[in-house]
Order: sequence, then C-alpha cells, then structure tokens
Amino acid sequence: MIPLGLASRRKSLPWPAFFATYAGDTLWALLVYLLVRFVAPRRAALTVAAVALTFSFAIEFSQDYHAPWLDAARRTLPGRLVLGAGFLWSDLLCYFVGVLVGLGLDVALLTGRRPDRASGA
Repeated sequence: MIPLGLASRRKSLPWPAFFATYAGDTLWALLVYLLVRFVAPRRAALTVAAVALTFSFAIEFSQDYHAPWLDAARRTLPGRLVLGAGFLWSDLLCYFVGVLVGLGLDVALLTGRRPDRASGA
C-alpha cells in the first residue's frame, strides 16, 4: 500500500489527472484501515472502519491547527506523509472512500471464513 501511495504522488509518472489528485489520500485511508485491522484483528469490521475514519478525519482537521512544533513536524517528509500539509474538504471524501474499500475487502474476505467478525457479532 505504501509504495503505491508514494508512487501516486510522483509527478514523473504519467498518471491520469483524477488518479494523481485523489489516489494518495484514498490509499492513505485504506492503509489506516489495514493498520487498525492489524492492531485489532478481533474487532468487528464496522468498528475498525469507524476508528479508521475517525482517525483519518482527525488528522485532516488537525491541519487547520498550526502550533510551531506541529508545523515543524509537517515540514519533514514523514510528518507530511502522516500529518498532511493543509486542510482540503476533498480529502475527507477520499478518506471515506478508502475506508469503505477497506471495509468492503474485509467483509468480502471474512464472509467465507468468520461472518461473526464481519457482522460485528
């Protein structure tokens, strides 16, 4: 997920404009979903989605907060990749789509094995 997300930001690759604009944020939210699933493998898929979406939205809204130490962190490559640089409403939609993709994959993969994890039971 990380290499694809980083590649989506490379201006030297001939990505379609729509992909270049929105893929990175969508993949970032999908990565957040996967990380939450990794940390909490027994949680219901909807719980994982809610945590991932809440975290993603919190990071995006935090971009309107400009403490000197936080802006300094955002000027580093790791800080910019994790914390972002500036608030965009379109990023919230990308996060929703990325988490939805994670949820869809999660439920699809779990349906044949353990439906109780997918349904939240």
